[in-house]
Amino acid sequence: MKLSQLRSRCRPHLWYQLYWVVYLIWFFWLDLTVTAPKYILHSPLDDLIPFNEWFVLPYCSWFLLLAGVTAALWWCDTATYDKLCLTMFSGMTFCLIVYMILPNGLELRPAVETLGRDNPALRVMLLWKADAAVNVCPSIHCQSSACMAMAFSHSKLAEGKPLRKVLAWAWAALICLSTVFTKQHSVIDVACGLAVAFVWLPVVYRPARALH
Repeated sequence: MKLSQLRSRCRPHLWYQLYWVVYLIWFFWLDLTVTAPKYILHSPLDDLIPFNEWFVLPYCSWFLLLAGVTAALWWCDTATYDKLCLTMFSGMTFCLIVYMILPNGLELRPAVETLGRDNPALRVMLLWKADAAVNVCPSIHCQSSACMAMAFSHSKLAEGKPLRKVLAWAWAALICLSTVFTKQHSVIDVACGLAVAFVWLPVVYRPARALH
């Protein structure tokens, strides 16, 4: 690929990723300022879900899914990449606004020291100390995972390849499950996060499919 072609591919689509600068500053500012949430979220279903530290692996795989889907769509299907940026970034912004208006948090996390076991997954779970149990609903982890699965499954990369669609949705579903098994989120957070993502489905994707 010629340099001029690469530059045209980078403009303006790649610059959408500058949103991450705004998001990270906003998110960590809220994380530092919202130390006593007004609303503690809890569902009876949360009590039926056991803590399992090994789900931290799919939880952290969110970063791989994010990087992989974003890069693949930007390079191979910029129209769907634009839709991903629209749905994911607008949803994340909505979540941050909710955190500001309705400061919320959790009281689900067990003390690692009381579990009576030690393994690599539990050591990774020490990330709890850096990630306070506040600003959890809607779950951005779940919202963004669903947006990535939606975008990828409607892209040229998955056209005529049902296995790729299944794998994308299975990966996103596993990440959503990991949020409740690691007690990072309540099922309420997951449901709300998915609702924020799926509200875009009939708006962004169904009309495009109806044209074929």
